[in-house]
Amino acid sequence: MTTLLHIDASPRGDRSVSRKLSKAFVDHWLAHEAGATVIARDVGRDPPSLVTEAWIAAAFTAPESRTAEQQDELRLSDALIDELERANVIVIGAPMHNYGMPAALKSWFDKVIRIDKTFSFDLERGDFPLEPIMRGKTLVVLSSRGEFGFGPGGVRESMNHLETHIFTCAHYLGVQESHLIAVDYQEFGDERHRQSLADAFAAIPVLVRQCLGIDGPVRAFSSEVDTGSREENASNKNLEPRSDLNRNGKGSRVAAE
Repeated sequence: MTTLLHIDASPRGDRSVSRKLSKAFVDHWLAHEAGATVIARDVGRDPPSLVTEAWIAAAFTAPESRTAEQQDELRLSDALIDELERANVIVIGAPMHNYGMPAALKSWFDKVIRIDKTFSFDLERGDFPLEPIMRGKTLVVLSSRGEFGFGPGGVRESMNHLETHIFTCAHYLGVQESHLIAVDYQEFGDERHRQSLADAFAAIPVLVRQCLGIDGPVRAFSSEVDTGSREENASNKNLEPRSDLNRNGKGSRVAAE
């Protein structure tokens, strides 16, 4: 049976688009696999504390040499890493804040990417001394963005530090397959946003079935639907192959713009 780690990063409640997307994904998954385990971690409402000098000192102290205070300092990190280790599928609902991650989600990553827990460090490896310890996980990111054109070739591609940052960090979570469904135009609140929302919710059950292998395996390449604006790029409706989403595996992107 699958274990899903469901992370919500929005500080909003019922108004949050990313929360609605991530809930829909988990609900569709459970409709197909009722026995799946869901670990819920709401960092938007209960954000992890920021990394401090004391935390860094504790993390880089050998376990057998840690004081009681240092063990307490790492207690939350240990719990978050345990949740991550148990999960086969990581589901992240995240809004774009100032073109990047919400601070609470960044803090979660800072607490789980930890030496000798989620990555090892060995200078014998040369210029790439870090190596993930975990393997074989699937990551699904469901994001909401106020503007548009953040995908490959989009007018704001260079400004996207949300999903790009998540997928970079995901390497050290043992992620080997990544997927993205994004809603855009939220700040405009117009027909483009309504269509984007509808497209995203329509894509969710398709992705769930693909991840579960119901409709056959997910295509072994990275892809994204990125229309930029429907008027300028109305013909770009199909998934276009890309190779930069996950260097260690496969995945798909649907930017419902």
